[in-house]
Amino acid sequence: MFDARLFRHDLHRHPEIGFDLPRTKARVAEVLRDLGCEVQTGTGVLGILKAGTGNRAIGLRADMDALPIAETGTHDHVSQTPGAMHACGHDGHTAMLLAAAARLAEARDFDGTVVFLFQPNEEHGLGAQAMLDEGVLERFPVDEVYAIHNLPGAPLGQVSTRAGLICSSESLFQIDITGQGGHASMPQAGRDALTIGAEMVQALQTIVARKLPPGAGAVVSVTEFLTDGQRNVLPGHATLKGDVRTRSPGDRAQVETLMRQMADGIAAAHGVTASVDFRTEFVETINAADPTAAIIRAADAAGLKTLPNREPMSFSEDFAHFATAVPGCFLLLGNGTDGPQGQPLHASDYDFNDALLPIGADLWCALVRDRLPSA
Repeated sequence: MFDARLFRHDLHRHPEIGFDLPRTKARVAEVLRDLGCEVQTGTGVLGILKAGTGNRAIGLRADMDALPIAETGTHDHVSQTPGAMHACGHDGHTAMLLAAAARLAEARDFDGTVVFLFQPNEEHGLGAQAMLDEGVLERFPVDEVYAIHNLPGAPLGQVSTRAGLICSSESLFQIDITGQGGHASMPQAGRDALTIGAEMVQALQTIVARKLPPGAGAVVSVTEFLTDGQRNVLPGHATLKGDVRTRSPGDRAQVETLMRQMADGIAAAHGVTASVDFRTEFVETINAADPTAAIIRAADAAGLKTLPNREPMSFSEDFAHFATAVPGCFLLLGNGTDGPQGQPLHASDYDFNDALLPIGADLWCALVRDRLPSA
């Protein structure tokens, strides 16, 4: 009999990062095989479970990867891998979906096909697209796709989602400024890249404050400012790095255009050059109306409190790539408000709430019965 709590604790003790998840993938595949699922391994792990004669199929996704964070928690299942931990609850997402697979495999109280999608490298926004590029949805087509993410600080088991945009996009930028270094006592003889970079930092703040409509929900953050200057040396080179979050592809494109215009204009005004690298890691996550309504019905059937029209999240999710390929719904499930379970995602003392495992499994099973009802 599958024990979701013990399985999660094992994953938590042995976190793996990015695409390099050999132990995690092997353990997931082993459980799926023991449950009688057809199993496919590649970039991720797929479990295929069929019941009845229906030709509809839905996909349920869980992420498996951990983060490069040194754990500071004191519970009895702390990470045994230095510098790595499950600080986002993906160990719980994986165990929760396997618990649902175990129940569904035993009951077979649905008509159709469930494709369990276990994905690597969500944290870098690369895993979902890699699985799509591998052809998982061509080989195992689904009509809809769903994903759950735990939400610390929300009451245990509270379901919150919305139709339309649910998670922002994330783009990373880097601006490289090439001026002319020189002696700190003779600034007029050079082109100080530091002061020019500082002017760019200030200008970038006007993108959200003055260039986009109020309420657009965009965020432009400069997070690194690097130069080759010394105590008495004016820098000839400076690099700005940062993060952009937007709620629409149009706003994302406008931010990039404005950033390039500002960098070029300020550089030209000071007689230096500047290059801008702007790359989108996560696209916006858009929930389709029918799958979102199905989640609310399933939550009601499972006896859970719901927020059916929550505010969009400012964080990003690469489930967006699955939801772009087929209609889908991404939802948040409250992880509790106290102790390690109430700590923010990515905190070194965060922990997934074991009490959420049966709640999430109940929700998954209710959703399957709603979307693939037996005759």
